[in-house]
Amino acid sequence: MSGCGETQEEARARMRADNLFQMHPSRPRKQKSVFSEVNERGVDDITLEVFYKPHTITLLLVSICVIMYIAFTRNDVDIQDNIWAGILCVGFYFLIISLLAFPNGPFTRPHPAIWRMVFGASVIYLCTLLFLLFQRYESVMAIFRWLDPGLKNFHIDQEKEYGVNCSDVNLEKIWNHLDVFAVAHFLGWLFKAILVRHWGILWAISFMWEFTEVQFAHLLPNFKECWWDALILDVFICNGLGIWLGLKICSILEMREYKWVSIRDIHSTTGKIKRAVLQFTPENWTHMRWLDPKCTYMRFFAVCQLVIFWQVSELNTFFLKHIFEMPPSHPIVVGRLALVGVIVAPSVRQYYIYVTDTQCKRVGTQCWVYGAIMFLEAVLCIKNGRELFSRTQASNIIIWLLAQLFCAIVVVTGCVLWHFYFKNEGEKSRDSSPVKHLSSPSDDDEEDISSHSDYRSATTADQTVRRRLVPSESEEN
Repeated sequence: MSGCGETQEEARARMRADNLFQMHPSRPRKQKSVFSEVNERGVDDITLEVFYKPHTITLLLVSICVIMYIAFTRNDVDIQDNIWAGILCVGFYFLIISLLAFPNGPFTRPHPAIWRMVFGASVIYLCTLLFLLFQRYESVMAIFRWLDPGLKNFHIDQEKEYGVNCSDVNLEKIWNHLDVFAVAHFLGWLFKAILVRHWGILWAISFMWEFTEVQFAHLLPNFKECWWDALILDVFICNGLGIWLGLKICSILEMREYKWVSIRDIHSTTGKIKRAVLQFTPENWTHMRWLDPKCTYMRFFAVCQLVIFWQVSELNTFFLKHIFEMPPSHPIVVGRLALVGVIVAPSVRQYYIYVTDTQCKRVGTQCWVYGAIMFLEAVLCIKNGRELFSRTQASNIIIWLLAQLFCAIVVVTGCVLWHFYFKNEGEKSRDSSPVKHLSSPSDDDEEDISSHSDYRSATTADQTVRRRLVPSESEEN
């Protein structure tokens, strides 16, 4: 026996495992560090430790005191108010637990606690979808009407007509269509451009979304648009300007040198205020390389999958609003859009690292949760919209699926060829990156990927410069 309770066979197995680890001691640690960096990134150079210490006992005492005060002082006569207060307290405590237990995700600005609570909010939303999935349509509508009694008087057919008088087009008519929703459309594409940071993928999503609206117009009346509305307002003005400005912002942030200094080392009031405001800006900026000439077909199809899943996520927004009969400006609709927008930011980064980094073998938890949310929303729409989907034109859906696949493959192929034939040498050097392999090498041939000169040069060229933002002397004075 080699140890207490250990047989000789178990001891030999343990020794073989130890020998394998000694042959490649850095590999599992590097894989773990890459996943930890994207799933639970730590904060570099902590100077104000008071904001980053756990304070778990203090948080427990404060939260209990708050709950006790509310429970003993509020008026509990109305049963509906009691239910609503209980739901809010459950959400409040769940966010506190997420603050203590959930991972940071890939971002640490302005504070990791915020991104832990974002993850907690996404889990709450996921659990809400699971609960609603097992209710009847009438029960779900009763819940929404309990939350907002005004929904009893709203029906989806009360919305304005779409796609009428398309032949009568002039500048005044186009200008009148530039309402608050057009501004929201523009800001949405600006946000998407900052997240994705690849013009080919963005334009593929943009054009395919307009095609999606055409194919689903027989189910969703607000998808019926005039040609000039879809082409001029949507594609070129809202989408195009949003993509252009978003990528321009990315280019500016990518060229900056980031040099951070502790607020304690800044002596002027102006400098301290500036440093506090800059805490809400990115710590660094990464040039994203979704594709390059060396990428394998697994990475190729992963990017195609991103384009298609983005369409499904967008469709969920309109189907949920239509099936459960809510106006576009309703707080539930706007709140869901805001929550999904915040969730998507870390999800895209985790998906990008999983697709492009050879050392990352698992997808991040926030990306996993968002994937589950996307599919549950689609299933919820299908289950509760049977009457709507009974009018589905099968030919439109088949054409839509085939077109999505074809366009995604063509655009991604075009981007790969563009990188190969038209990029200059400097850009090729920057865009070269380690790729996902189809299978791992054999034990005899296996060696640490970081020892390859190509990998070292690629990662060195792409490392984000981390320096300290020091206010100028004029600012300190």
